[in-house]
Amino acid sequence: MEGHGFGLRRVLVLAFCVAGIWSAYIYQGILQETLSTKRFGPNGERFEHLAFLNLAQNVICLIWSYIMIKIWSSGSSGGAHWWSYWSCGITNTIGPAMGIEALKYISYPAQVLTKSSKMIPVMLMGTIVYGIRYTFPEYVCTFLVAGGVSTFALLKTSSKTMSKLAHPNAPLGYGLCFLNLTFDGFTNATQDSLKARYPKTSAWNIMLGMNLWGTIYNMIYMFGWPSGSGFEAVRFCKQHPEAAWDIILFCCCGAVGQNFIFLTISRFGSLANTTITTTRKFVSIVVSSLLSGNPLSTKQWGCVCMVFTGLSYQIYLKWQKLQRLQKRKAT
Repeated sequence: MEGHGFGLRRVLVLAFCVAGIWSAYIYQGILQETLSTKRFGPNGERFEHLAFLNLAQNVICLIWSYIMIKIWSSGSSGGAHWWSYWSCGITNTIGPAMGIEALKYISYPAQVLTKSSKMIPVMLMGTIVYGIRYTFPEYVCTFLVAGGVSTFALLKTSSKTMSKLAHPNAPLGYGLCFLNLTFDGFTNATQDSLKARYPKTSAWNIMLGMNLWGTIYNMIYMFGWPSGSGFEAVRFCKQHPEAAWDIILFCCCGAVGQNFIFLTISRFGSLANTTITTTRKFVSIVVSSLLSGNPLSTKQWGCVCMVFTGLSYQIYLKWQKLQRLQKRKAT
């Protein structure tokens, strides 16, 4: 009964993480799409400095994680030191910056769906760099999810959405997204390695370390020289308070979402986190399609079934693994 209760608690925590990640990032996606396509003011100016969103989010999440550590920390030691995150902080700064810049060249659905296959680089980087071994069924789950979302991307074409882009350029946009995936693979694998070396590392510590280095790197990039784009971004927000408000909401969603992401990583590992965030992206596309009045075709619904078949199979595999562990403890 005690083992059953432990398993139930893990399922409830996982469900809590899924709900938090989905709600925070689906709304953040709506705001991100708005900021990348909307024209502000009487002159119809675009917010061209999308990388500024990453810096603003790093600062908000850094402050939030520091407050949470002060409130909830029990004063225990043994976690990873803040300087341990410097290398994955670099990739976690460059990767998202490339992904968000891609919105200038490809549509939001295309960007999200291209990035949905990040499960594959996470597993590849984990295997090649850190020697993590995954089972064949885990690879099957990964390819089912990534394949379903990628096929959905090929089927979804919207000239209306493409007409809203600042600088349509598909090769450049997709190239930035694939580079984003590569950097994300290193980031997630490094986080897993740090968690394995320092088991007492909390979700708040991970959040603090990642966003501290992200803030440092982004500040240097955007304000490190007189002509840095950060100054232009601040000037734009002063001229268009509506854009500034959207950015604040965007950052708040990111802070809440990162709490759930790092909680997921610390409890279940980066592959589980990638699975949740990948399906969240898929739901974001569905929400975006509904808001724009574009119904899903039969083939697109087939992609939905493909994605959730992979997720259901992964849940079944995790349940089998839990049962085996419980049997070993019983014997």
